[in-house]
Amino acid sequence: MSIDKYKYIVVEGPIGVGKTTLVRKLADSLHAQTLLEQPQENPFLENFYRDAARYALPTQMFFLFQRMNQLRDLAQTDLFDNRVVSDFLLDKDPIFARLTLGDDELNLYQQLYNHLRPQAAAPDLVIYLQAQPQTLAERVRKRGVPMEAGISEMYLHRLCESYSRFFYHYDASPVLIINTEHLNPVGRDEDFALLLDRIDNMRGRREFFNRGE
Repeated sequence: MSIDKYKYIVVEGPIGVGKTTLVRKLADSLHAQTLLEQPQENPFLENFYRDAARYALPTQMFFLFQRMNQLRDLAQTDLFDNRVVSDFLLDKDPIFARLTLGDDELNLYQQLYNHLRPQAAAPDLVIYLQAQPQTLAERVRKRGVPMEAGISEMYLHRLCESYSRFFYHYDASPVLIINTEHLNPVGRDEDFALLLDRIDNMRGRREFFNRGE
């Protein structure tokens, strides 16, 4: 399948792995529009990083409704007439809910998620970026977002494990899994060209892109 066949591409992965930067670079190259998470619009997020137990539910609910509204807006603008590259997959939303919510809160969240989920279109391709927790912690530290200062390596470890389990079972869209420890499609043009070529030559529904230094 040629890369031109992918009208709706999603880049996913844990915090600090480089999703949004790669989305912008792909959109530039493919003359596509971007659909990006807007964490700065979540009024509960900063408080969540200070007191996760208290603010986990409103933070999670806000993100769920925000993402769903973005996808609805996209559908109303003829998604399939325009190429779109996004930095979030609605299906992964429960990953964070399971990490942060208590049982009763999770049950409430899950009911709302199950009601909203069928309204979201499946991507034509998901690019799943991986990195070690210590690598993610360093990247988060380097980008210097104040509210992210409290994110621990232990939390990132749990997040990476949750993403791995999620994508092990995910089959709604073709998935290209990329190890970003030694492949830097954002910072190195030759690696970005390799990524485009790999997308262009995908044949199966699940492929791995991992190379040593």
